[in-house]
Amino acid sequence: MMAPLNEDTLVQQTTASYLAEDLGWDENIYAYNKETFGVEGLLGRKSDKEVVLVRYLGEALMKLNPGLPKAAYQDALRQIVDSSSIQNTLQINREKYELLKSGVQVSFRNDKGNLIKKRLRVIDFDEPENNHFLCVREFWVRGDLYRRRADIVGFVNGLPLLFIECKAIHKDIKKAYEDNLTDYKDTIPHLFHHNAFVVLGNGDKARLGSLSSKYEHFNDWKRLHEEEPGVVDMETLLKGVCNKRDFIDLLENFILFDESTGKLIKIVARNHQFLGVNRAIDAFEHREERDGKLGVFWHTQGSGKSYSIVFFTRKIHRKLGGQFTFLVCTDREDLDDQIYDTFAGCGLVNNDKDPCRAGSGRHLKNLLGQHKTYVFSMIHKFNQDVDPDDPYSDRSDIIIITDEAHRTQYGRLALNLSNALPNASRIGFTGTPLFKDDEITSRVFGDYVSTYDFQRAVEDNATVPLYYDARGEKLGIATNDLNEKIAAKLEEIEIEDQDVAERLEKELKRDYHLITADDRLDAIAKDFVYHYSTGWETGKAMLVCIDKITCVRMHGLILEYWKDRITELEGELAGISDPDEIEVRQKQLTWMRQTLMAVVISEEQNEIRKFKKWGLDIIPHRKLIKEGFEGGKDEKSVDIETAFKDEDHPFRVAIVCAMWLTGFDVPSLATLYLDKPLQAHTLMQAIARANRVNEGKNNGLIVDYCGILKNLRKALATFAGHTGTGLLGGDGEPPETDPVKPEEELLADLEEAIEAVRAYLSAQEFRLEDINTKTGFAKNKAIIDAKEAVNINDETRKRFEIMCREVFKKFKSCLTIREINNYRHAYDAINVIYKSLQDDVDKADISDIIKELHKIIDETIEVGTGRIGEESKLYDISQINFDRLRKEFEKSPAKNTVVQSLKDMIESKLAKMLSQNPMRTDFQKHYEEIVAEYNNEKDRVTIEKTFEALFKFDESLNEEERRAVREGLDEESLALFDLLKKPDLSKQDIARLKKVAEGLYKTLNEELAKVQDFFAKQATRDDVKIRIKNFLWDDKTGLPESFAREEIEEKTDAVFAHIVMSVKHHNTGYVHGH
Repeated sequence: MMAPLNEDTLVQQTTASYLAEDLGWDENIYAYNKETFGVEGLLGRKSDKEVVLVRYLGEALMKLNPGLPKAAYQDALRQIVDSSSIQNTLQINREKYELLKSGVQVSFRNDKGNLIKKRLRVIDFDEPENNHFLCVREFWVRGDLYRRRADIVGFVNGLPLLFIECKAIHKDIKKAYEDNLTDYKDTIPHLFHHNAFVVLGNGDKARLGSLSSKYEHFNDWKRLHEEEPGVVDMETLLKGVCNKRDFIDLLENFILFDESTGKLIKIVARNHQFLGVNRAIDAFEHREERDGKLGVFWHTQGSGKSYSIVFFTRKIHRKLGGQFTFLVCTDREDLDDQIYDTFAGCGLVNNDKDPCRAGSGRHLKNLLGQHKTYVFSMIHKFNQDVDPDDPYSDRSDIIIITDEAHRTQYGRLALNLSNALPNASRIGFTGTPLFKDDEITSRVFGDYVSTYDFQRAVEDNATVPLYYDARGEKLGIATNDLNEKIAAKLEEIEIEDQDVAERLEKELKRDYHLITADDRLDAIAKDFVYHYSTGWETGKAMLVCIDKITCVRMHGLILEYWKDRITELEGELAGISDPDEIEVRQKQLTWMRQTLMAVVISEEQNEIRKFKKWGLDIIPHRKLIKEGFEGGKDEKSVDIETAFKDEDHPFRVAIVCAMWLTGFDVPSLATLYLDKPLQAHTLMQAIARANRVNEGKNNGLIVDYCGILKNLRKALATFAGHTGTGLLGGDGEPPETDPVKPEEELLADLEEAIEAVRAYLSAQEFRLEDINTKTGFAKNKAIIDAKEAVNINDETRKRFEIMCREVFKKFKSCLTIREINNYRHAYDAINVIYKSLQDDVDKADISDIIKELHKIIDETIEVGTGRIGEESKLYDISQINFDRLRKEFEKSPAKNTVVQSLKDMIESKLAKMLSQNPMRTDFQKHYEEIVAEYNNEKDRVTIEKTFEALFKFDESLNEEERRAVREGLDEESLALFDLLKKPDLSKQDIARLKKVAEGLYKTLNEELAKVQDFFAKQATRDDVKIRIKNFLWDDKTGLPESFAREEIEEKTDAVFAHIVMSVKHHNTGYVHGH
């Protein structure tokens, strides 16, 4: 039997053909209902539970490791295929990846009886063509409870390394993630034990991610070469990722498992990292002819530079051999910590077990003499003069990796580094470009080896766009004429990070007092409070002040104005009558009352005395920095860094001067308030704090109080799109493109989003303006007509909702702009339609739907007035006169919306019933068939047929809900009863089985009530599984004698899988810890 030929399968077929015909994959097998099982079957699987194709894997092991006894191959197969039940999917995936990459250690006896240990190759990484590439379409996989069919699975030597989920060309690929991938990871997790890459595509667009990626971290693959402008399409991704050479390169060298954040994540290189690192590798291979200058690797802030450094070093070690030592050199403690933490999190270093971080200049010299793989040091450790005739090391296999290269190439420290390691190669990594005064950086490292500028990162969605608001100009407090002078002095003084305020006051005299004057700071504090509290929904905020003293002064001023603002808003609330406006204002006030603020500054000697001189107390601030925020009841305290990175933590305003401006990523940070003159590179790094991608984040906003952005237009243009050509010599003019745009341009983006909604509705012959211009019954009718235009089918509704959310996101980002009022009417109209659609979902009830139809036929009220009038009785669907109901439906002016409401109601009910009892999958299948037919045909007959089918389907659900009562069981016991049942049981056995189900539910509930966190320890889950098994085996409580040993094992696994899913999805039938 063929799978139904629709747009989904057409995309799938095209993709599979492309792999085989264009990219040279060895086989392309269509397995839908064609697969026979057994050694000689289509794929050689014993059953659909197997995901590794042992036949192909065995052949590859013998081909790559010839001449070994059978026992060696069997041992390797066992290690690759078997997985531990005490690890989660991602942990197993990491373990299997190591086996693929490092080979499988096997033991066997040779002809002489001696025990031999040998590492067997699983993949030929040197000759990609020497591996077997197989594409299987419609691949059935059975889990513990569920059976799922994957669109495309790509096997290399029998291992399922590639998973492709296909959607129809008009569908949003996010649905592939939300509807399919997340479900498969829950229901057939073993399919992902060996997975390397996940691709989501719709035949037009496609994204690449890993097993652990959230949707926003699935990325485009737009280029095959770095210099190409880039195109988002599925063919480019397949060509770039799935050609045999690059697929094996990505598999071997561009996958990381990182635990640096405390949680294991899997990283697959993004397109720009893959291309950039391979260019750097090429430069390294030609290092002699380049005189050791490997180049400058400029990838803009937020684009994953730290991971690029890891990919670079790891690939050199793996592919080029030798005993290379990488010296990773930074100029700031926070950067040094960040880069070391990344390497440690990826398992490459452990300073406690094998010291690699230089504690002093002497220690650094010692480490470099030990042939360490990695050494981490700050440039300041080169504080001892080095005689060029007596270097630390004259080895030529040392590679100096300098992070933020432009800051470390000047003065005595750089000279000492050069003298200490005269034969080392050098590569400079930077998140900012080289400016006209960076000739030394270019002389040290050479030209750009890879560039990924700000503009390209935004276009690729690697970062969000930045906008600016020159509020300093508007308030008349910008310090334009002083900025460059103060910035230069700050750069000089801050290297030592001591007595900054005193030295600034002493050396800048009147200029320092101008920028820190009471009136000026007061005006900024007042404006900050108004601005941030107005745009309160956008995300977290950071205020950058000139020095530590000013940070503490600003904290005090802001707190006072924050309290005043709360009082002001409370007063305004009393005069508001619109319920929606009241709800929004109450949420805003709750947010303001909960918001926490903190000064985040580094510690220095005698700081208590220094702050006292200014009439300030540093102690409460230092206490918070050291001890963190107090946790809630029974919770530990939270350190300030973790709290600020946590999107949901109420620590929302960080006041800083130098800390956290570099090497500190907070995706939810949306607004940077800048009142510190900074020089070009530092300014670039500072504003990039706001460009990280986060769900729901439209852009970053830079609020400029001192006027620094205005004075650096050329530098900004360089940052945006200049490749460096001609710039260092001073001849080339940078392009007129800023990486930060005036915030007014946000309004243009909002207008575009609103126009998209207006055009979408207009295409269905509905005017958005009708929502605002009409009143009374006519307005209600307009809302119903709008929903009818949107509810043509699932796709039209989903697309409309996505467009609405885009409007809401952009509207939120414009709240602080005065001209936003010009768009309020359109926003309100869109919001009314969107909320009405959501209300239909929330309130959908069979009685409401029938009541609406009866209203129409009885002609008791005017059409389109909504749910007005007395509450109707609940309808017994078995008593419904379908002829009458059909006539009512035929007369309805809102057929699409009625069907959609019915579907929403059924989906909600069905989801709940499936979570209670996994054996109800037949209902899900039947429902999907009804919906598929409805979505494929749009004519009136189909709509009416769907309406009747949905009503009858709902009755079958009601009948199923009543089954528990008929069986004399509650819902939870019924689920266990269904799981334990098997065909052809006697009445006596069925009666026994019901008692087993009730007893087992009671036992499990008591057991789970004792558990604080079911998923914290594997031992906890093992205990629960043993409890299930013992209960089912027990002569008194267990299954009837008609159940064989293997059946009891099978039922134990099924019940345990059900319990895991129930706890995971917070099924309220079971008491459990959270």
